[in-house]
Amino acid sequence: MKIHSPPFPSSQAGSALMLTMILTGIALAILASAMTWSANTTRLTHRSVQYTRTVAAAEAATEKVVSHIARDFLSGGEKRVADNLATYRQAVPTSSESPLWSGWEFMDPKGNAGQTYVERAAASNYVVLNSTYAGLRGYVSTYTVISQARETPSLQNVVAGVLQEVQLARIPVFQFAMYSSGDMEISCGQPFNITGRVHSNRELYVEPDSVLTFQSDVTAVNRILFQRHPLDTRTRPSGSVVYEGRKDARVGAMTLPIGTTNSPEAIRDIIQPSPTGEDLNSPLGRLRYHNQADLILVVSNSGLSATSGRFDSFGTAIPAAELESFVSTSASFRDARELKTVRPIDLNIGALKAWSETNSSLRPRLGSRPLSSVYVVDRRTLSGTNLGAVRVLNGMDLPAGGLTVATARPLYVWGHYNQYSTANLGTTNTMTTRPASLVADAITILSTAWQDSRSTLAKSSRGAAPTTVNAAILTGAVETTAGRYSGGMENFPRFLESWGASNPFTYNGSMVKMFPSLYATNYWNNNTDIYDPPKRNWAFDLNFNDPAKLPPLTPSLQKIIRGQWATVAPLAA
Repeated sequence: MKIHSPPFPSSQAGSALMLTMILTGIALAILASAMTWSANTTRLTHRSVQYTRTVAAAEAATEKVVSHIARDFLSGGEKRVADNLATYRQAVPTSSESPLWSGWEFMDPKGNAGQTYVERAAASNYVVLNSTYAGLRGYVSTYTVISQARETPSLQNVVAGVLQEVQLARIPVFQFAMYSSGDMEISCGQPFNITGRVHSNRELYVEPDSVLTFQSDVTAVNRILFQRHPLDTRTRPSGSVVYEGRKDARVGAMTLPIGTTNSPEAIRDIIQPSPTGEDLNSPLGRLRYHNQADLILVVSNSGLSATSGRFDSFGTAIPAAELESFVSTSASFRDARELKTVRPIDLNIGALKAWSETNSSLRPRLGSRPLSSVYVVDRRTLSGTNLGAVRVLNGMDLPAGGLTVATARPLYVWGHYNQYSTANLGTTNTMTTRPASLVADAITILSTAWQDSRSTLAKSSRGAAPTTVNAAILTGAVETTAGRYSGGMENFPRFLESWGASNPFTYNGSMVKMFPSLYATNYWNNNTDIYDPPKRNWAFDLNFNDPAKLPPLTPSLQKIIRGQWATVAPLAA
């Protein structure tokens, strides 16, 4: 039997064909969309990769300029940076540096090829710093660097821009309770509190035999170690250390911009007289105390002479008869550490102050401001058993604007210094002091009981009396060598008397260990007939946080601080 299926109606066949075509069209549309999406995604991914590469290239261009700015600032200060702005603007990566850069174009935001935008964005202001050195104050100038980059040839014409800000900070060195351009050692034999910031540009050896307390932040470029210096063969420290602030090792160095290696040995040149023919506007020439002081006093075998300083082109001679009212060279005394007879150039500060207010030679040249700095040159010919030096005395009342005394020779401070209010002697109250600093090869404190005539006697006959000194100290030291301890920061100011706990030495200021001593070079040793240490009432002078109260001619450390980093939309393609 045959079974016959009835045929579909023609209308149903047409509907099936239409459905098939519709579904096929949808599939093709989906495929086309997928292919378009894939192509667009590929293009976007490629463009994103190219943009990332272009941002990296633009950043490299800004980094080249920033590195040049940093190099010039650290070696020559902001003046060198300002002098080289035109050079920075022409600095872009080149194929001579790497073949990679042959395929790139660089331009500033206005589209000028082969140029980088470099401008001083903010004038120098005295501000509180951030980052590692938060809390320090400094004069900060902000520079903005912008570069645009484009890869060539580029069908997509991708252009990217990068902006970097760099802050050039000048940090007055007397903002530290203790600063060292090289290694620093602290090995107190009695409880010792350090009230201000401490920084070492190399290692910091913390080695107390008692309790050492850091009440503020402590930083070191290398390590902070609880141990003696490797060359110090004394017994291991038995004391303890308390850090009440931050303790940061491996921080960036802070140096003076003298235009050389900035090593401690090189930095010593800032206290040397300017050599004949030196460019006074060179990085080192601008930092020498000799080139900045108001009064240049010279003592030679033939007598005294003096001139005004660079502010007056060293052009005003001071009559010798006037100098004799506050300068004397007739004294001598024995330095038991140096084992030499000191032939001091005695500078009577009280008499200097009186002369500076009334003289008719230098006074008119200074205008309305008071005398604030003296540099002493010792050109005398002395035998090997004698030591040329400067000594300040009668120094309780300084000139109204403060005073900096600087010399390349050792310096001795005799009696109270910079505290005209007797009620504040022996205290940390510095409201009645004036800005002051003492700068020399080495600095020794002679108490109010010191007598030159007794300097050759045993230390038991050289008894000290309570003495107060309020001044920043920038000087040298004799570093630790095999078996010979440097004396550490606790003996940074030297002593020649028998002090003891009943005769404190009160000090308010800032101690800066900047270079190796050149003239006062005998090593520290308190086991011989040199001195018995005082009770140390020491404090950082908070006045130095105010720029108006910093000592005259305070040098500044240089520090580069990275600021804003951002990509920027191109202003020209």
